[in-house]
Amino acid sequence: MRDLLTLPKAHLHVHLESTVRWSTLREIGKANQVQVPDEAGTFGDFASFFAQNDLVRACLRRPADFRRVAYEFCEDEAAEGTRYAEVSFTAAGHGERLGDLHMPLTAVLEGLEAGREAFGIECRLILDHSRRRSVERAWRTFDLARRHDRVVAVGLAGDEAHPADPFTEVFAAARDAGLHVVHHAGEGAGPASIREALGPGRTERLGHGIRVLDDPDLVAEVRERRIPLEVCPSSNVALGFAPTLEAHPLPRLREAGLVVTLNTDIPALIGTPLTAEYTRVRDAFGYDDAILAELAHAAAGASFAPPSTKTRLHTEIDAWLATAA
Repeated sequence: MRDLLTLPKAHLHVHLESTVRWSTLREIGKANQVQVPDEAGTFGDFASFFAQNDLVRACLRRPADFRRVAYEFCEDEAAEGTRYAEVSFTAAGHGERLGDLHMPLTAVLEGLEAGREAFGIECRLILDHSRRRSVERAWRTFDLARRHDRVVAVGLAGDEAHPADPFTEVFAAARDAGLHVVHHAGEGAGPASIREALGPGRTERLGHGIRVLDDPDLVAEVRERRIPLEVCPSSNVALGFAPTLEAHPLPRLREAGLVVTLNTDIPALIGTPLTAEYTRVRDAFGYDDAILAELAHAAAGASFAPPSTKTRLHTEIDAWLATAA
């Protein structure tokens, strides 16, 4: 078996706020008079997930805080063999909270640029918007996104029980402005959430999308349209959407002929960076290096990277597979 750390990877579904190192969170918290426990607590359900997100938000206050977590994201991803990443960030939510709509995004972009120069990793941003929040904030998210060429997409995240329909005009405007659109759908909610994302939501990929298997007609549509799925097995298990890794539907998604990419979603919360995700999937399903390279190729192809970056990624993945194990 080849070293999975050296497999060139694209990472398409990962939330910046859920990548923050615990040591960094403690230092930032101390500087901002926010109490952070010495060690991370037990993580195992949505309640602990939301509590952790609240803690991270409370700690991130200054431009230096946002620059630091973005820079460290680049450092950590580069160490995992990630060559290209599209990282999600709730820019408008942080900006409204801090009374400066533009500061958090500007600082994160500065951190990503410094990380690119230091570690050679190419990163772009997806600005996400919680389904629970207002349409007005969604419009602010769109306005922020169209101002920066390093922002490639916007989309919905959060509790899928909340409908996407109120935001239809926002995402139509985003597509018209040349932005990509990517929604979370089909993780906690069923096929209806996927149909909503594919139709009026105009999504180009499905964040998670594992519940597509509940509807054979929908499987056929997603397969025919070649809509990529951003699958995050360890996160799905941690949040209770799959009972165990071995019972995760990833193999059935691949067997159905769907475009499956492998991602982490919330790596710092569950202690599973991208190489560990590939390793866990290899061990759980007995995948050989050729299948792991297929997953890496799928992510490169499904990315919103420039054509030259995609070509380089595909070439590097092929070279990895060609080397003797």
